[in-house]
This record gives sequence, C-alpha cells and structure tokens, in this order.
Amino acid sequence: MDMGGHDMGGMSPPAGAGAAQGGAAMKSMRYTHMTFFWGKNSEVLFTMWPGTRGGMYALALIFVFALAVILEFLGSRRMDACLAALVRRAPAAGGFARTAVHTVRVGVAYLLMLALMSFNGGVFLVAVAGHAAGFLAFRADLCGGPAQVEEDRKNDPACC
Repeated sequence: MDMGGHDMGGMSPPAGAGAAQGGAAMKSMRYTHMTFFWGKNSEVLFTMWPGTRGGMYALALIFVFALAVILEFLGSRRMDACLAALVRRAPAAGGFARTAVHTVRVGVAYLLMLALMSFNGGVFLVAVAGHAAGFLAFRADLCGGPAQVEEDRKNDPACC
C-alpha cells in the first residue's frame, strides 16, 4: 500500500493469499467497530452471531444480561458465607469449591468482557442493567443478604 511515498508493506495481504484460495480473489473483509454503535447488525462473542437477525440479537442481549446477573451472584456475600461454612466443615472440599466458584466467576467475567468488545450500545446497556439487577438482588439485601444468611445459620448450622 503506497501512502504518499511511504511503503507500508505490513498492511498488504501475505504473499500467495490468492493462490492459497485456489486463485480466487481474497475474501471480503468484514468491518469490526472500534467505537460504540447502535443497531442489531453485529457480532457478539461468535463470528456471524447474532448477525442480521433481530431474534438472535434479542437472544444475545438476554444472554449478556444473564451473564452479568450470574457474575453478581457469584460475588455475593451469600455465596461467600455458604462457601465459608463449607470450608469450616470440610477444609479440603471447601477450598476446592471456592476455587471452582472463583474459576467460574473469572470465566464469566472474561466472557462478559468479550461480549462488551463488540462495541454495541445495546450490549453495553444490558450488561450494565444485568449488573444493576444482580447487585439489587444479591448484594443489596433484596434476596438473602447478611440477615438472611444469619437466619439460615440459626435454623440450620450446616447450611451456611
């Protein structure tokens, strides 16, 4: 590619790219957004998914929302209290359980980050909404905050 006398050889396709495809022209390049955009035509997590289909875009948004809620649940005090109780009863099993929950939490966080890298405004909004809903449900004492954990502990010390 010639840019005003400056050779930018690294920007050209590799030698023999056309020959590797049986002499056919190089595949058409898809445009990847590097800024936020609005619209249902995007790729979230997988190539060509959801694509241009509105129903699949809605499914992708529901999936991202659920990932954010799950991430908040995995970091909740109730989950920590239950895992701590398991560590007290069986230290080795509790340690493995804590490690497994941490591993799933990190995996979900990375998956959510990759979804956000689609730079789709709708994906961003549902991720934030999912975090807000998860926080409200699991960290703001709406669904079993510390008071519920203490009540469960009184009723069944083996639970949490």
